[in-house]
Amino acid sequence: MLNLERLRTLHAVARHGSVSGAAEGLHVTTSAVSQQLSKLEREAGQQLLVKNGRGVRLTDAGRLLAEHASRILSQVELAQSDLEAQRGQAVGQVLLGAFPTAARGLFPAVLAGLRTEHPQLRTRLVEMEQDEAVPRVVSGDIDLAVVLDWYNKPLPVPEELMRTPILDDPVDLAVPAGHPLAGRPDVELEDFADEEWISWPRGEFCHDWLLSTLRGKGIEPRISHMADEHPTQLALVAAGLGVAVAPRLGRGPVPQGVRTVPVRHTMCRHVFAIWRADADRRPSVRAVVDALRAAGHRHGGRCPADAPDAPRP
Repeated sequence: MLNLERLRTLHAVARHGSVSGAAEGLHVTTSAVSQQLSKLEREAGQQLLVKNGRGVRLTDAGRLLAEHASRILSQVELAQSDLEAQRGQAVGQVLLGAFPTAARGLFPAVLAGLRTEHPQLRTRLVEMEQDEAVPRVVSGDIDLAVVLDWYNKPLPVPEELMRTPILDDPVDLAVPAGHPLAGRPDVELEDFADEEWISWPRGEFCHDWLLSTLRGKGIEPRISHMADEHPTQLALVAAGLGVAVAPRLGRGPVPQGVRTVPVRHTMCRHVFAIWRADADRRPSVRAVVDALRAAGHRHGGRCPADAPDAPRP
């Protein structure tokens, strides 16, 4: 008899391409993954993996069994959804992912509310960017993620995922307190054509958005510094080292030496939740979605309908 958890481990190795990647996705040690795979090989009576340089690759038997494992795990997910739907209660565990400002600005209240309203529901939140979150929802590593895109740069979402809007997050510009435009009621991006910019690291979704947006205004940006965290970006602005984009969600008080100024043609981030379609009937998932939508409504914020280049995905 093939063990379900060992099939899940093989599926993770096939999906991530390595034992270490599978261990990270399953939140276990590499030793635990190796032990599960050894036991699965004994159950299957065939070799499922072979060494490939410093890593491993699946044998023909391993690939065949991994394909079956994918279908089996999908059926298990559907069975879990049906059982939860029949029971009609939010129970069990839900694994969640969120980008940093959503994790800070939305989830503390959401998770506290879920604990009170659904005491049999266990939630676990992991902070992650959407380039990690989307594939982890698709693969089943997490149940739901809160991700974002921009008013002029949609985030591609696979067809097998459901999605719902949570809120629109207006974005200001952060400038040093002594900047000539710091006291303006609003500004245009073109006003900062000659400025040094502080951005997210190269290759990240938001970094690419910033470059394309500025270039769309005829500005070739001078990126002087790059940092993942908004507090770090604002600290660099406070030191007079450049200007930065400053989303409002999860921003908190800005440091001394920084002023935030609205952009005349409002820039917005669209914040939304994604989850697998085969989990849509699970009351636990629906409870999290409902709590997030209520939190988004309390937070407020919708991009103006006439914002330029603002098609909703």
